[in-house]
Amino acid sequence: MAGIIRNRLCSQTLQLQRSLRNGYHLRSVSTTKLFLDGKFVESKTDEWIDLHNPATNEVITRVPVSTRAEMQAAVDSSAEAFKSWSQTTVLTRQQIMFRFADLVRKNLKDIAANITLEQGKTLVDAEGDVMRGLQVCEHACSITSLCLGETLPNVAKDMDIHSYREPLGVTAGITPFNFPAMIPLWMFPLATVCGNTMVIKPSERDPGATMMLCELANEAGFPAGVVNVFHGATDAVNFVCDDPTIKAISFVGSDTAGQHIYERGAMAGKRVQSNMGAKNHGVIMPDANKEATLNSLVGAAFGAAGQRCMALSTVVFVGESKKWIPEIIERAQKLTVTAGHEPGADIGPLISPQAKQRVLDLVESGVKQGADLLLDGRDIVVPGYEKGNFVGPTLLSNVKPNMDCYTEEIFGPVLVAMEVDTLDEAIQLINNNRYGNGTAIFTTNGATARKFTQQIHVGQVGVNVPIPVPLPMFSFTGSRGSFRGDLNFYGKAGVQFYTQLKTVTQLWREEDTSSTKATVAMPVMK
Repeated sequence: MAGIIRNRLCSQTLQLQRSLRNGYHLRSVSTTKLFLDGKFVESKTDEWIDLHNPATNEVITRVPVSTRAEMQAAVDSSAEAFKSWSQTTVLTRQQIMFRFADLVRKNLKDIAANITLEQGKTLVDAEGDVMRGLQVCEHACSITSLCLGETLPNVAKDMDIHSYREPLGVTAGITPFNFPAMIPLWMFPLATVCGNTMVIKPSERDPGATMMLCELANEAGFPAGVVNVFHGATDAVNFVCDDPTIKAISFVGSDTAGQHIYERGAMAGKRVQSNMGAKNHGVIMPDANKEATLNSLVGAAFGAAGQRCMALSTVVFVGESKKWIPEIIERAQKLTVTAGHEPGADIGPLISPQAKQRVLDLVESGVKQGADLLLDGRDIVVPGYEKGNFVGPTLLSNVKPNMDCYTEEIFGPVLVAMEVDTLDEAIQLINNNRYGNGTAIFTTNGATARKFTQQIHVGQVGVNVPIPVPLPMFSFTGSRGSFRGDLNFYGKAGVQFYTQLKTVTQLWREEDTSSTKATVAMPVMK
């Protein structure tokens, strides 16, 4: 059975790409399966969601809206598996994670090809999607150190205390469309290596990568039921929030969904970590390295078609650096907009026609509210992909804090430009924004960089680094309006989220010590 789902998805990807090049359509559309108790099974639902290739809007698969019975079966399977999985040795779980990470690396390009097909991002970006998730898997292999407890002997006469971490039980992951591999890999490897089991509801817009990862988990030796997958939309999310067996929820996605999941899950007594929206600012000082800064800014603003929660979507020019705007436009105009699998692609399509329309509406609102549209990518037409959800690089300047294009997360290849006179004004502007996911400053002055990092109220700060996503030995520390919960994703915070401390206080009186001398005399009845 090994490789069946993966081979089918890879074959489908190649077939679809061939059909796009040759201009014909596939006659049959496959269905996305559930992953229950270690097996891929067909849903019995009568409700399906069509999944479209964002570059063509051709239907490529149908995703089931799982029935309540199917969702319950997934939770029951995970609950049953937890009984034995939580009792396996940490070394056993570590060895499985070693094998899983190796399999992900070996199949990275196949997973990336499926991401490009379903989500639209370029192949290079899709490979980065998988790689950043793989790094979390590799760090999870350090579980023998990450889960160490603490001990303190002789806190009182003959009394010792030690604490250690225990798994929670059944956990749940709800993942977004923009990182179909990375976000699931933020969740279930760390949850399971800590001894938990997990049910996953991937985005209904691109679940293929998750299904491929589940097949690799099977090959790596994950016991049946340790990871289960069902599909759906709002009802599936509410089921996860309400089911009493599920002890913790990990979520990445929009503000509306994230706030809802945090509140509903917390009301049901669950732990929740919820990564939500962002408005990330790049502050450009006049003394910055011009060439490096402009290249970083263009890549961070327009890469992945702007569909990153850490996209540098707002640039704040300090003083004379505003004169660099024409050169940003010049670089942006050189980017190639086309289907993600095409050679040389820099920017792929947005995920859906609705997402594209939202981007267009926010750009138009900026124009109506007084912003200057210096680069307009709204009417771009990509030859051969005329029905795709494409928006070209767009730049709005002279933007003010009260404009919708600034207050809302655009989630498209749109750069919003603002101008201030001093670093203090830039810091105040960013701190007044409700989001706190990421920010960056570009400067060659260490004192300027230190002041910025000390005074800015944002969870992840880059100094000459445009997208400061921490590597997995640290944690993803978005804050304020970008995060709900107490413990962030991966790193030490991730281990703490997926485990519960237990503290044991022991009293063994010295006078109760048994004799330690061996008795060698013939035993007799007395």
